[in-house]
Amino acid sequence: MKYVGLQTQIARNNTKSIMLLLAFPCIMLGMVWVFLAILNWLGGGYYDEYGEVVHTVDIDAVNYYFINAMPWVIGGVGIWFCIAYFANVSMVKAATGARTLERRENPRVYNIVENLCMACGMDMPKINVVDDPQLNAFASGISKDTYTVTVTTGLMDLLDDNELAGVIGHELTHIRNRDTRLLITSIIFVGIVSTIMSIVVRMLFNNMLWGGLSSRRSNERGGGVSTIVIMIVGVICCAIAYFFTLLTRFAISRKREYMADAGGAELCGDPLALASALRKISGDPGLQHVEREDVAQLFIVHPQKFASGFMDFFSSMFATHPDTAKRIAFLEQL
Repeated sequence: MKYVGLQTQIARNNTKSIMLLLAFPCIMLGMVWVFLAILNWLGGGYYDEYGEVVHTVDIDAVNYYFINAMPWVIGGVGIWFCIAYFANVSMVKAATGARTLERRENPRVYNIVENLCMACGMDMPKINVVDDPQLNAFASGISKDTYTVTVTTGLMDLLDDNELAGVIGHELTHIRNRDTRLLITSIIFVGIVSTIMSIVVRMLFNNMLWGGLSSRRSNERGGGVSTIVIMIVGVICCAIAYFFTLLTRFAISRKREYMADAGGAELCGDPLALASALRKISGDPGLQHVEREDVAQLFIVHPQKFASGFMDFFSSMFATHPDTAKRIAFLEQL
């Protein structure tokens, strides 16, 4: 089966990247509006004829504060995104423990990458290595200057030349299709929301631990309770925003892995070699030390160990990789 549709896939990934760039600020601004509306509902209202408080939302007041907050939210997220976008190389390196692989250290890998790049007419990416006896690989980067193929030492040692060529061809196809640009954008978005959520949770914990103690020693209990309520509302809004950013993974079709497998099989000229490599990698995928799930989605075989029951269903629902056995069966049919 010949690999086709490269330009179509590139166009689709470019479109999805733009959609993510537009969707994320909308999610953040939407949660800010909800946050302000809930606070207005909690703080506003009137007493009915029975003396009970009836909460209402002053839409005009909410919109006023929202319009004033909008430039700060957009500006803050924009600056954060730009810093993370241009620092993605160091970010991925720090998360995976990767380092630059010198040609003299492993000329075999360099020769394989060079031959495959010449075969498909692309510029040669950087090559990194992770000192891990287990097997895995991934591609990363957003431009010609940052495109990188990373392999583990275990992968280089335990795969033969044909199998290694298949894996590297798979990663080069991700770069050609600009899958890596789309994935890096997704990683940055999820990282921003998760960081904000962790900060708010920590502030809430500290306030409940220390602020609660001090409020009991004073007569200003109302202020302490109000702060805690505000933070709880903030945590809820951040959690909702995080959930919606996870939904953006659905924009990253699992078909991209099948297309990368097909592209890798075509480049190396041996679909069965890539199938054999995937079988070996799935039996001992490395990089389990990587704690960031968003970065782990870059790997050729996801090292995540799913929990049983409901968590297994939940994790698989948001998984960006199809089942490895299905990928192997697909390659064996080529």
